[in-house]
Amino acid sequence: MENYKSKEYRYTAMVKSILASCKILLFVLIISNFISCSENKIDKQQSKNEVKDRDNNKNNIGNIKKDSIKLTDFLKDNGYLSARTDSIFNTLSEGERVSQMIIASYGELGKSKEQLTKLIAERKIGGVVILKGESSVLKEQINFLESTAKQNGLLPLIFSCDAEPSLFNAKLRGSPKVTIASNIKNEKESGEVSLKINRFIKDIGFKQNYAPICDFDINKEIIGNRSFGHESNIVTKLSTKFIEICQEQGIVATAKHFPGHGTVKGDSHNSIVFIDGELKELEVFSSVVKSGVISVMVGHIAVKNNKEYDTGGLPSTLSRKIVTDLLRTKLGFKGIIITDAMNMGAVTNFTTPSLNAVKAGCDLILMPTNEEALYESILAQMKNDAEFTKQVHESVKKIIRLKICLGLL
Repeated sequence: MENYKSKEYRYTAMVKSILASCKILLFVLIISNFISCSENKIDKQQSKNEVKDRDNNKNNIGNIKKDSIKLTDFLKDNGYLSARTDSIFNTLSEGERVSQMIIASYGELGKSKEQLTKLIAERKIGGVVILKGESSVLKEQINFLESTAKQNGLLPLIFSCDAEPSLFNAKLRGSPKVTIASNIKNEKESGEVSLKINRFIKDIGFKQNYAPICDFDINKEIIGNRSFGHESNIVTKLSTKFIEICQEQGIVATAKHFPGHGTVKGDSHNSIVFIDGELKELEVFSSVVKSGVISVMVGHIAVKNNKEYDTGGLPSTLSRKIVTDLLRTKLGFKGIIITDAMNMGAVTNFTTPSLNAVKAGCDLILMPTNEEALYESILAQMKNDAEFTKQVHESVKKIIRLKICLGLL
């Protein structure tokens, strides 16, 4: 009997112990589940908040970058600017891309209203230069062409002019009086002249100025009083200040005429001219490139008796050795390379000069004799030349990027 009761007692105790353990385990599971659910809710909320904050930060960063883009950002690394450039580039056909490289002339020294309207309607140009006219009329002309481009779905045009200190008052009649370049003696004067010129042309609607002259004044036939002198350090200082103030005003400055027109004999408007031997003005151009000039104009100047940069009779505009090897690679220029006017006597006797200027590495072709023919020849070359196509695309992206920095896009 005692043995039976002892067994029954032990059995009951064991059951009670198991039940107690189960209750404890159940309690632990309930608490754990509660804690886990709470943590999941917290994690999910935190995750939502993090995503929200990240999106807000992205939007804020994007807005800051977008809203604060200036011309001076063109040569800087900027993720928004690069992404925006690619985005616009990818929406364009090959023809629309090629058209960005072509600058037509308009007005008293250029094409007629009908000719320009046709080029815009056919989407075969990316910019317009107006070399001469009454300042009161120029604004109306630019407004008309801007409106025409918009109506035809063309990317906004870049309007440019030749507002050097020595040519400014003669070419843009009704403009405020400024002293000629050869009379400018210090950086303060250069900055003041640049400010007066570039404020005026900005109000009219111009976005690019083909100035300053970085050549020496030794060549009196074409350069003369258009230059700041013939001492490298002085020309560099005055050119750099002119460029700085110009670009602060939101106008693209253009250093010209690379690699130097000031020591040659003759006028490239009439026939080809030669640098004989050393490139004596190269130091000036190298300095303004380092200081941040956005555009450089290459002159129709051949180079001879120079072991490294002899152009073999070609003007620099058509020489890859000058445009790409020297300016782009050796000097490290990352900006816009533009030709001098392609209707000048120094280049018109060469076969397909404007196409060859593109092949040399120029981004903008100024005043080709036939815009439609150049447009078609570039497209034709692209069909059979992958490297050429890549180069054209790089040029077009630079131009789009410039238009963004100018507030046109």
